[in-house]
Amino acid sequence: MEADAKAITAGDGTPTAGDGTPTAGDGTPTAGDGTPTAGGASSAVGGALPTAAVCMPMDDHYFMGLALEQAKLAYALGEVPIGAVMVLGQELLSAAHNRRELDADPAAHAELLALREAAAKLGRWRLTDCTVYVTLEPCLMCAGAMVQARIGRCVYAAADPKGGALGSLYQVHTDARLNHNFPVTAKVRELECADLLRSFFAALRQRPGPARGVC
Repeated sequence: MEADAKAITAGDGTPTAGDGTPTAGDGTPTAGDGTPTAGGASSAVGGALPTAAVCMPMDDHYFMGLALEQAKLAYALGEVPIGAVMVLGQELLSAAHNRRELDADPAAHAELLALREAAAKLGRWRLTDCTVYVTLEPCLMCAGAMVQARIGRCVYAAADPKGGALGSLYQVHTDARLNHNFPVTAKVRELECADLLRSFFAALRQRPGPARGVC
């Protein structure tokens, strides 16, 4: 059975050091809002991955920005605007966005697509040294996939009170009955990601057709 990954977290789920100082999950000190104070490939799912200069500081805020760019691509395609990226250290492994409408696939969530692509790139299914960044709290399916992938850490932006499985409705990441736990950092660039979702659904309500939900 896998050893559980443990994390001390602040009240909002942000990992902290033993003295209560917020950290980015890897021990990096962060600002009080949970933002840490602290490369390029191609993606068949989310398009070309951006290339970052080696000297550019890359932290939770930065990588969530890349996930947000994926969400904006989804918005432009008429998909629910959720984006995700997978990171190994400072290396960007994959980037993806929701494709349920495009692919007619109920499982084509951003996180799941990013997980699959990262695993294929690394040639292994165990992703214990990887972090997934996603603009909306993962659903039960995607949280379960993270357990199966033995993900090292998850960072999300906006909470999902109707379907979130990493804090809102379920706490899959800390469920002692499962054979893998992992730390979660929430509310990173929360307002930007939440505003994009609100804008999308506000526009959608103005158009005729069947209602569409996040999950």
